[in-house]
Amino acid sequence: MPIAPALLARFPTDLRTKAELALNASPYLQEQLTRFPEWLDGLLSSYPYQQGELIDKIAAEIAAIKDEPSLLKAVRQIRHRETVRIAWRDLTAAADLVETLQTTSDLADALVGSVLDWWQQALVTKHGQPLNRAGVPQSMLVLGMGKLGGRELNFSSDIDLIFAFPEAGETDGRRSLDNQTFFTRVGQKLINTLGQVTGDGFAYRVDMRLRPFGEVGALALSFDAMEHYYQTHGREWERYAMVKARAMAGKVQDGQELMERLRPFVYRRYLDYGSIEQLREMKLMINREALRKGKQQDVKLGQGGIREIEFTAQVFQLMRGGRERTLQERNLLKTLAILEQQTLLSIEDARILREAYYFLRRAENRVQMWKDEQAHALPIEPEQQQFMAASLGFADWPSFMQVLDVHREQVSLIFKRIFAVDGEEDKPDEDPNQALMQLWQGNMDEDHACKLLLTWGLKPEAECWQQIQTLRASRLYQSLTELARTRLDRLMPELLAVCATQTNPAQALTRSLHVIHAIARRSGYIVMLVDHPGALEQFVKLVHASVWITAQLTQHPILLDALLDTRQLYRPLNRQELGIALKQVLGNVEPEDTGLVLERLRQFKQAQVLRVAAADITGKLPLMIVSDQLTWIAEAILEETTQHVWQTMTAKSGIPQYVLNGVKQDASMAIVAYGKLGGIELGYGSDLDLVFLHDSCGEQQFTNGEKPLESPVFFARLAQKIINALSTFTHDGRLYETDTRLRPSGASGLLVTSAEAFRQYQLEKAWIWEHQALLRARMITGSSKLRQQFASIRHEILCQPRDTEQLRQEVVNMRQKMWDALGSKDQKVFNVKKDLGGITDIEFIVQYLILAHAHQHHALVEWSDNIRQLDSLRKANILSAHEVSRLQDIYRSLRNHTHKHALQEESATVSAEYFIEERDYIKAIWLKYLGG
Repeated sequence: MPIAPALLARFPTDLRTKAELALNASPYLQEQLTRFPEWLDGLLSSYPYQQGELIDKIAAEIAAIKDEPSLLKAVRQIRHRETVRIAWRDLTAAADLVETLQTTSDLADALVGSVLDWWQQALVTKHGQPLNRAGVPQSMLVLGMGKLGGRELNFSSDIDLIFAFPEAGETDGRRSLDNQTFFTRVGQKLINTLGQVTGDGFAYRVDMRLRPFGEVGALALSFDAMEHYYQTHGREWERYAMVKARAMAGKVQDGQELMERLRPFVYRRYLDYGSIEQLREMKLMINREALRKGKQQDVKLGQGGIREIEFTAQVFQLMRGGRERTLQERNLLKTLAILEQQTLLSIEDARILREAYYFLRRAENRVQMWKDEQAHALPIEPEQQQFMAASLGFADWPSFMQVLDVHREQVSLIFKRIFAVDGEEDKPDEDPNQALMQLWQGNMDEDHACKLLLTWGLKPEAECWQQIQTLRASRLYQSLTELARTRLDRLMPELLAVCATQTNPAQALTRSLHVIHAIARRSGYIVMLVDHPGALEQFVKLVHASVWITAQLTQHPILLDALLDTRQLYRPLNRQELGIALKQVLGNVEPEDTGLVLERLRQFKQAQVLRVAAADITGKLPLMIVSDQLTWIAEAILEETTQHVWQTMTAKSGIPQYVLNGVKQDASMAIVAYGKLGGIELGYGSDLDLVFLHDSCGEQQFTNGEKPLESPVFFARLAQKIINALSTFTHDGRLYETDTRLRPSGASGLLVTSAEAFRQYQLEKAWIWEHQALLRARMITGSSKLRQQFASIRHEILCQPRDTEQLRQEVVNMRQKMWDALGSKDQKVFNVKKDLGGITDIEFIVQYLILAHAHQHHALVEWSDNIRQLDSLRKANILSAHEVSRLQDIYRSLRNHTHKHALQEESATVSAEYFIEERDYIKAIWLKYLGG
């Protein structure tokens, strides 16, 4: 429509070019300014609203209205007044996209919230205040869905709402209503006020079809009813809808409660790979519908459009949001930033999607600003095309379309890469596994089935056939949902084909099916294995190689996620990388949420140990590095666990302090590792031998909080909480079994002792075997001051002059007791750890020689691990180079054997025919240096 000269003349001369461009691009803007010319002055002096300013302004206007006709008129005029302002600022480039979307959303929030308050008050006057059964006042909560929930509403959009209220009950007036009836009437009044067409038009089209049971469902439900619906009847598409759900009107605390109760429905605790398949299917339906309705040029639903950007972001939210709370974000632009930060999207992909989203949403708003209509299709009229292109800064329509097509093509490529099945385009017309599919589906008799299995190399074929039959006839398979059964049917032929490539196909199949039984109901994991052939191959390869890995994946299916990236799977992190990665894992967890902190620690440990085991069994890590890796993982876990417990305790009790020589100082605690952890020789499933020390001494040993504790009491509680955090069983297993019996006075001693008390005990009361243990001790956590103090104590104790014969006799006696108590009684077997000529004998030889000579060669006590201690004995000329080299080789060989047996969940006992030469050599060395 041509611009009225009188309207254009009202604009200042320096703004007429901008005004003409804006008015040409929006006949709606022309119409409203012609009807309400007084709004123009407000446009010319407009500025970005401050946070909450628009909502407060509209709430005051609505609250002053006295009757329903005035309410209807005011709501419509407010809506048009503010959308005119939004359109003007957007079309004249005074506002960027973020401001436009935010203000459009705030306008809807303001009108919905203020009209809700108006009608609730009106109906309370008539029927009384709704109360729960305990007499607590109730009010209605409104959930905004879709783009309204994400605060990114379109210029001319309907609004998707859901109504809820906290609890059942009734109003306390003379004309009493039950709460559901009361809030249903409030909801009806709200919908009518916003959506009824009057002489002033309407404010919003209100869509309530996303509520439980859709159009046939109750208009308002209690929180209990809402939670029950989603737990019992909630469908997959409703999960996607609820990602954007936001409590937009009602009491803040009510909104927080409801969203927290619905969170488990939306976000799974495990990695939900099924969301990829579900979103893919939804998008295919949208594509077919768009094609049927000729919507290929729809900037929202068409290929490479806004919906594909939304789905690309949403799939990561649904798949990982249960574990990563930061992904539980409603706003798309913020979600893209989080995905980039967490490297779930590359920097380049995030940039492409962000720029495309800006472009597409600005184009969508321009389409809707034309006549204030909810449209998403590009215009076909040349005049509108030209005006729209000009408003977006293009010389003509073809120039606009050229840039638009580039954006849509880039979005489409990213979408297909994320959602397409690996190798989908390369699949031949005939599935090579079709025969295996027929076999799995029970379309073959046993004879034909066994012949087919034999042809594929699945041997022994009878055993494999029995495994397949057992699963298909199982109660588990019969009880699966149709969706889960379909997914498992897709997986089984692929699984059989991969098992056939292993050296022992029946073993591979048996172990694979152990895990399949555990994950069948969580069919998202089944989808992950189907959609990622590389992950399926790694899965079968690893379970075939290790019973321990099979058990880990069975107990903790979340570890399957690690199979997706083989580059990371077989490259365990070094010590520094582990610390950084663990801090990142915990960075998004509230420190007060101890349960979630411990859950993340357990999941982190399991994932990292799996990576070590994968690299170990495939020969990518030598023995010593395996032990290093397992030790580093434990160190990182100990550091973060200690820090977490320290923070939670000091937040309540304050920091422990003491006064020494008149000076007040902060006290601290350290953890000293003994045994395998101290010796940097941790194995799979090793427990942690820990001793706790503190440096509090002198006077006034108390914490400085509001409720002070004596420092020894504080440290005892701190240590106990650390032990509980490490050793308590949860659904994620436990971190480590801990042993604190090596502390001074053993199980009867204090859990935490001062460094000085530790020194006195070691000097005056400790047995020789305790000094042997101290040789394998090192500090894991603690202040630099405590580290220096412990190092000094350890050096002092270990470098004492000793009576060599008395030392020899005590070491021999202790070893004899261990042989008697722990050694194999069966002469036909050999325990590589505990029997004569085993690992412990090497350790005792080394410890005896160091304790006997350390007073002369202080460098002997520098290290805590056996290999480097042997090197020290060679450098001191106590053992010959040949003896050291031979003992080190035997030590590595025996320990490597224990690692392999641990991965198969077998004991360290072998036939006595094994390691005969090695055992004889150890016995000879023992005899040479310690005698009989």
